[in-house]
Amino acid sequence: METIRSSSIFIILLVFVSAVIQTKADSVYCSNPRSRCYGKYIECPYECPSTSYGNYKAKVCHVNCDSPVCKSYCKHRKPDCNGPGSACYDPRFIGGDGIVFYFHGKSNKHFSLVSDTNLQINGRFIGHRPAGRTRDFTWIQALGILFNSHSFSLEAIKAATWNNEVDHLKFSYNGEDLIVPEGALSSWYSPEKDVKVERVANKNSVIVTLKDSAEIMVNVVPVTKEDDKIHNYKVPSDDCFAHLEVQFRFFALSPKVDGVLGRTYQPDFQNPAKPGVAMPVVGGEDKYRTTELLSANCLTCLYSPENSSNQEMTSVTEYLTLDCTRGASAGYGIVCKK
Repeated sequence: METIRSSSIFIILLVFVSAVIQTKADSVYCSNPRSRCYGKYIECPYECPSTSYGNYKAKVCHVNCDSPVCKSYCKHRKPDCNGPGSACYDPRFIGGDGIVFYFHGKSNKHFSLVSDTNLQINGRFIGHRPAGRTRDFTWIQALGILFNSHSFSLEAIKAATWNNEVDHLKFSYNGEDLIVPEGALSSWYSPEKDVKVERVANKNSVIVTLKDSAEIMVNVVPVTKEDDKIHNYKVPSDDCFAHLEVQFRFFALSPKVDGVLGRTYQPDFQNPAKPGVAMPVVGGEDKYRTTELLSANCLTCLYSPENSSNQEMTSVTEYLTLDCTRGASAGYGIVCKK
């Protein structure tokens, strides 16, 4: 009897140890010498031990190698409108410096959000101006990206009324429309594998990854009746102003990066947003305006196709969402291991 009991305990322990080994958390090494956590291994929490999951509703492990605390944390793979690098609402930005500011732009115009020698990200603003107002209410309706001598765009499709069962996203690559099949975790890669689009919900939510440069989490949302009532937008009945909620993570920006959001990642940037103001608004429409969604001809634009193809960048940022599914190194100044 004692022998049977001992055998049972041994089997239970063996199963437990096996389960622990199988669920061992990912460990991440910060290998960028310019990051604050350089040379450290950061283990993912056991609540979210992996940097990627097959279940799109599950939280995944995130690591910011430039964080002063050098810790990992769990996060859903959707934009955090209260986190650095976000652009949401009408439009409210949170810079790389963590400071909140508003940039209103103008309806039906394009503005440089991030401009570097090898990366250009523009936003198309939509909106309207009710009678008696001196400026437009605006939202970001589309993103245009120039990267590695290629172009990519995503936009929220106009709709009179919002329907959660309809996908409101439209994509293009090098001027040609592309289809990303509906369904969570479906994905599309560019021919060179340097651009990836992955759906993180059945509809209206994606992550765009620009290899070794940036990750962009995007939701499409409407202006709701509640929003309209609170802010007195007075939206017309034939347009729910479908727009984007966005959060950027950058891996290799240069110290000279510019743009409405990009400049907040400069090492010595002094944010002009006034502290203590409920809605600190910054200007600069004339400096950041581009003629098209996919152009880099604003007064402060730095992007050029030649630099995008040839120049090696000096990284000043490394806000990482990890992908350890591609082997030991994900190419973002980190090394992943079990």
